[in-house]
Amino acid sequence: MKTKEKVKFWLNKYPHLRDDDNKLCCNIWNEEIKKMIIIENSTYRDFLRLYAEGQLTSAPSIKRVRAKLQEQDPKYRGEKYKARKGVLQDEWRKKLGYEIGK
Repeated sequence: MKTKEKVKFWLNKYPHLRDDDNKLCCNIWNEEIKKMIIIENSTYRDFLRLYAEGQLTSAPSIKRVRAKLQEQDPKYRGEKYKARKGVLQDEWRKKLGYEIGK
């Protein structure tokens, strides 16, 4: 499965991951690791080895894909995205009776 498909899956399954790249990465890595080693018998060194060998999706790749998805499709946007881009501010202005764009 490609990184974009993995990120879409997790953002759809758990919307709270839209605002937390660390948790998003951990969920993706957990699924990837389960396919390679027995979790109960593994150590942090196993994770480090897998990551260093490029067998796990890199954190920067996951973050870039998440950001691109949120930019292109509003359904993947979290609350932090909306606040950062001013959507919430625009909604507050409308409720207070201010005209946006003037």
